[in-house]
Amino acid sequence: MRARWMLGMLCVLSLYQAGHVAAQAPAGPPAGWPDLVTGLKETPGCLGVETARTGTGKNVIFAWFENREALSRWYRSDMHRDAMRKYFPNAERRPPLETVPDDSGPLMVIASITFSDKPQFETANLAISQIAIEVYRPMTGGVYLGSRFAPDALKVPGSPAYTPKAKTVSKP
Repeated sequence: MRARWMLGMLCVLSLYQAGHVAAQAPAGPPAGWPDLVTGLKETPGCLGVETARTGTGKNVIFAWFENREALSRWYRSDMHRDAMRKYFPNAERRPPLETVPDDSGPLMVIASITFSDKPQFETANLAISQIAIEVYRPMTGGVYLGSRFAPDALKVPGSPAYTPKAKTVSKP
């Protein structure tokens, strides 16, 4: 009897929490929002794309590129330029990737955005409370077992894999 009561309470709490989280979820992207993931994947030199949503409501895209030139191709793509003109018409434009060296090697870009109920910035024609685009270079020192978060196409010298090789089965 006590076990059923506890199970029932867990169900009620789970439903409450799910409803509470859904009620506090930030607004989503506007109608006509571009399919950035597909656009990124179609960019020559893009090695892979992952998406996530953080506990604070940020929508995040992780994209890996072969090098600075590949990332520049995305930056200059019609999809990216159209989105910039449509949603950030008053944003200050500066040369892209001006601090990223030409010989940077692979790059990871993290783009995060939190949608809101109304626009909050003069430079954005978009209802957001936050947006950031950050560029990182992979470095040695990590390890992995099974698989990595980064796509297999991204090679990071010196990052050991602790995944055992497949065993060959000898036939009798």
